[in-house]
Amino acid sequence: MAKQKLHLVFGGRVSDPRSLDFTDLSKIDLVGVYGDFEEAEEAWRGKAQRTVDDAEMKYVVVHLHKLLEPELPEE
Repeated sequence: MAKQKLHLVFGGRVSDPRSLDFTDLSKIDLVGVYGDFEEAEEAWRGKAQRTVDDAEMKYVVVHLHKLLEPELPEE
């Protein structure tokens, strides 16, 4: 079995679409935590596509496994 690689998907309104400066952290949409990138990407894509016409809304995927275990090599 492959090692679990946790990913967090969240989004919210940003001050500039080219940045990750979220304007109101109390309104962050926490989509979920996923055990692999493919699941996280699917969740991200679904949320991002629903807000595609709103340039101030941004969703991201955070590679939690890289934050939790930065010393591990990429596979």
